[in-house]
Amino acid sequence: MEYLKRTVTCGELAVADAGKSVVLNGWIHRHRDHGGITFLNLRDRYGVTQVVIDADASAGLKATAAELKFEYCVAISGRVRARPDAMVNRDMGTGAIEVVAEGIQILSRCETLPFMIDEKSDAKEDLRLTHRYLDLRSFSMQRKLRLRHEVAFAVREHLAGKGFFEIETPTFIKSTPEGARDYLVPSRLYPGKFYALPQSPQLYKQILMVSGFDKYFQLARCYRDEDARGDRQPEFTQIDIEMSFVKRDDILALVEGLMGHVFRKTLGLDLPPTFRRIAYDDSMELYGNDKPDLRFGMEMSDIGSFALRSTFQAFKEAIAAGGAVKALVVKGKADYSRKQIEELEASAKIFKAKGLAWMKVGAEGRLEGGASKFFAGEGIDSTLATDLLGALGAGPGDLILMVADGKRKVANQGLGAVRSKLGRDLGFCDPACFEFAWIVDFPMFEYNEDEKRWEAAHHMFTMPQEKYHSTLESDPGAVKGDLYDLVLNGFELASGSIRIHDPELQKRIFSIVGFDAKDAETKFGFLTEAFKYGPPPHGGIAPGLDRLVMLMAGETSIKEVIAFPKNSFAVGPMDDSPNFVDAKQLEDLHIRIVEKKE
Repeated sequence: MEYLKRTVTCGELAVADAGKSVVLNGWIHRHRDHGGITFLNLRDRYGVTQVVIDADASAGLKATAAELKFEYCVAISGRVRARPDAMVNRDMGTGAIEVVAEGIQILSRCETLPFMIDEKSDAKEDLRLTHRYLDLRSFSMQRKLRLRHEVAFAVREHLAGKGFFEIETPTFIKSTPEGARDYLVPSRLYPGKFYALPQSPQLYKQILMVSGFDKYFQLARCYRDEDARGDRQPEFTQIDIEMSFVKRDDILALVEGLMGHVFRKTLGLDLPPTFRRIAYDDSMELYGNDKPDLRFGMEMSDIGSFALRSTFQAFKEAIAAGGAVKALVVKGKADYSRKQIEELEASAKIFKAKGLAWMKVGAEGRLEGGASKFFAGEGIDSTLATDLLGALGAGPGDLILMVADGKRKVANQGLGAVRSKLGRDLGFCDPACFEFAWIVDFPMFEYNEDEKRWEAAHHMFTMPQEKYHSTLESDPGAVKGDLYDLVLNGFELASGSIRIHDPELQKRIFSIVGFDAKDAETKFGFLTEAFKYGPPPHGGIAPGLDRLVMLMAGETSIKEVIAFPKNSFAVGPMDDSPNFVDAKQLEDLHIRIVEKKE
């Protein structure tokens, strides 16, 4: 039997439609029997409409209505009726009307649900992912995927309007070292050879610049074989951008305009025309990381000079070793318990801090408890406590937290982790507030203590800032790259750089990170070959689409804004991927599975 095709959606009827005959298609969201009158809430992705089976309806219609259960897929024909003023549901988009049913056709039935489909499911994550098709029916998931669509459309709209071409780059590529492990695809035609899935389109978008396409973008699928966590997935999407004949400020201005357009178009929010810029070193000193959450203050201070005047030997030893003593003030939280402070200390220890020292400022402005005995009391400089409180801006009722370590980075990161936890615990991280910032002047190289060699902090194609070109080899640790990250609410949202287009400079960078000419040719020969033929100055950036939508939706996991994500173990519970394949498939690919020995 041919089904009744909808004439309207469940989200569009209003009082002006009263009297019209309509057909609705959707799922049974609610079913209520009120003594001979049955009320149904019918749902599709556009909204919900109340359907009424009146007391004088035919016996057949009532029998069909009685058969309906949650998530039955149905077609309903009927007439639109305005609700009395006293019965208007102002929380429902169609709450001013109802449809009086004249016919109900069951299109398909639904078994007992593993969880209820409502505003937002409270089912366990794996159950939600196993039945993702049901989870995606929820109002919450429908809104988030609609937002993702709108963000992607706004990105394309803005960049196309700025003269960018959207160009697809290959999905099967040569395996090159880019930090994470590659996902490999065996070649059937060439036994023993593999394609790699791209960790990013980095080399190809640079080649597009050599090709004369001076404004490129792509909503690029990327793949990295690394451990999953809240804001990472084995496969993800980035807004990949590359431009020729530009400098850093050109790219930053483009992205500021792009973000402004996206937020205005999708959320109706106006962002500042320019974002705050913070040097990497300052970010580490003030916030303890290179992706600070700027929705709250609580900046860290270096109290090394005060520690030297104290009697705290552990603090003095940290400074003598070349490290630091860092402090932050938590306003009005002198009532924090020892247990609460120990929970904060656990965050610091994740970054190898040895502990978290504390003091409280009493009602009379005196230091009390914890480490206060080292800063105030008999035999200690009488002005030390007053000087310290003045420098920190601390007053009665405040809590002072401190981390000391012989490595400055550990002290910064340890206390930075405490700051981040406090922001969450104290409710300072309003998901409806969006604080962007650029982190600039990153180190070009990082020293690998285990392998005793220098590594590229970002990637090997980043341009070192010009003032360091003469000292690249003699002092790699001091070199700053022409690098920039866009951060939002404590997350790295985008990373980019001006690229090297000089083949000789590229060879010097390869040499510093331990790639000899032969290695470089083997791994990146197709790029270095292209650079022999008039490459333009160029640079780019790649905001993460998943992270951007996640933050705009007020979520903390990108799984909430991806239609079919993997779980925390990189497994797809719905389709049971990854899965075993049969022997014939392996034979065709010249692959043999070897049992791993214990």
